[in-house]
Amino acid sequence: MDCLFCKIIKGEIPAEIIWQNNEIFAFKDIHPLAPIHILIIPKKHISSIVELQDSDEKLMGKMIMAAKMLAEKQGIAKNGYKLLFRVGSHGGQEIPHIHLHLLGGARLFEDIHSINN
Repeated sequence: MDCLFCKIIKGEIPAEIIWQNNEIFAFKDIHPLAPIHILIIPKKHISSIVELQDSDEKLMGKMIMAAKMLAEKQGIAKNGYKLLFRVGSHGGQEIPHIHLHLLGGARLFEDIHSINN
């Protein structure tokens, strides 16, 4: 498998690791969209939310709970933050491995300007 995020998990590609456990891996985005931009990924390779199985339900909940914990540790929980999943090409997903963006540290506004396009 030639998955960029799987290679990061294996240590084959360097990343600034923020936190991990036996199922979840979190690291800084190399092209941050906010002062704090962390990617939270499952260690299990799942290409997209479209590919999720019923058996992945707990894992997805653990990703969200990891985001909550990391927002608290990063000091952004009080003022708020954004959680974002991108799904497929129309959703802006660039890497075919489920990833949750944790964005914060500044006031964040809606990034969709028009849904008519």
